[in-house]
This record gives sequence, structure tokens and C-alpha cells, in this order.
Amino acid sequence: MTTRSLSLGALALVALTSGAAMAQSSSAPMDGAKPAMEKCYGVSMAGKNDCAAGPGTTCAGSSKVDYQGNAWKFVPAGTCTTIKTPKGMGSLAPIKA
Repeated sequence: MTTRSLSLGALALVALTSGAAMAQSSSAPMDGAKPAMEKCYGVSMAGKNDCAAGPGTTCAGSSKVDYQGNAWKFVPAGTCTTIKTPKGMGSLAPIKA
């Protein structure tokens, strides 16, 4: 019985240690720091841009059409050019119409 209790205790310890290690290796920052972001043009829906929607507009929420080329949205760094829209891929620079 003592051997069985020790084995179960050791197994529980291994499971807890593994769980703690997995929790620490998550991609979300644990110290409250925000992930790096970048401006991505041509990916926002009408009225959902973060800023810069062209001449004559105010800032956030002022884009007039979906995927407007001169309106940008903040996205996680390194993902912009992989975002596919019906009008093409996201761009790190304004898209000329």
C-alpha cells in the first residue's frame, strides 16, 4: 500500500509540474505587456478602422467602404501581409485605388 501511495503521489507531482510548465509557455505575455502591433492598411470593414481613412475624414471609425486602402487597423506584428481580403492582401503602406 505504501508503494502505491508513493507512486500516486509521484504521478500527481509530475502532472502538476507539467501543467505549470505548459502554462508558462503560453504565447500571451504574463507580465501584462501588450504584444507588438503594426498598422495594416486595407483590412478594416467600413467604420471599423483604427485611424487614417483619407482626406476629409476624422480618425477612428471613419472609413466609408470595406477594405478601404487608405484606412488602417492595428494587427499583431508580422501578420498584416498574411491577411487575405476580397480585395487582396493586407499592406504595411496605404493601398492606392
